[in-house]
Formats: sequence, structure tokens, C-alpha cells
Amino acid sequence: MLQLKVNNVHGQVRVRIREVKTGKEKDFPLSETCVKAIKEYLSETNLPESSPLFPSRKGGQAISRVQAYRVINAVARTVGITDPIGTHTMRKTFGYHAYQTGIDISWIQKLVNHSTPFVSLTYTGITKDDLDSVYINLNL
Repeated sequence: MLQLKVNNVHGQVRVRIREVKTGKEKDFPLSETCVKAIKEYLSETNLPESSPLFPSRKGGQAISRVQAYRVINAVARTVGITDPIGTHTMRKTFGYHAYQTGIDISWIQKLVNHSTPFVSLTYTGITKDDLDSVYINLNL
């Protein structure tokens, strides 16, 4: 996402991102909330269309992964989160909440580009105790 330019998202309802870790291209739809936030952000920043969406103070460059980590942690502190939090934490949280709302694990696997549903289950924080409770609660 750090490599996105203003013209990649301005007026769009979908963006295409090449994931650094996997090298795969992925389309991401933008929710109404996200589109609204982007519009508000762009109206306040007046960034040129060719500018990085998240520009550094160095001019013409996107912020680095380290700077993104710093920004995310600073925001987390302002809302009372004291644990370290980064982009990967947010990705795991997305998977966890998707699973908790009933999204099938195979869909989550596809959304986060995991190789197996088992990896996705581990990723979402599902423990052996959680799985064992299914047997116990079904009481068959």
C-alpha cells in the first residue's frame, strides 16, 4: 500500500496492489468508509495525482515501512494500545475478525494468500483448545 499513488485511489472503488511478500498482484475493493476517508484525506492534503498516497517529508517518495510502523504505533498509543502494533498485526486482526464473524476459513486463506486453511487458522489465533471445545460443546 505504501507504493500507491494518489491517482491509484482517487475516484476508485478498487485498487490493485502487488504484495511485497508474495509478489502476487491482488485487487482490493474499497469500502464506502475507506472511500470517504480517502476523499477527506485528499481534500485536506491537496496532493498531486502523481504523488505517493503516503508521502514522506523527503518529497516525491512514499514513507518507508519503518515510518509506517512508527505512525501506526503513535496512533495506537493515542487510543490506549500499549503493545507493539504493525501492519502485520493489522493483517492478523483482519483475519481474526473475519473468522469471528463467520467468514469461511478457505475464504480467509484466499484473502490473505495463505497456502493452506491450517495456516490461516493458526494466523487467526485459533488454538487447539478452541478446536477441542467444538467436540466438547457438540456433546455427541
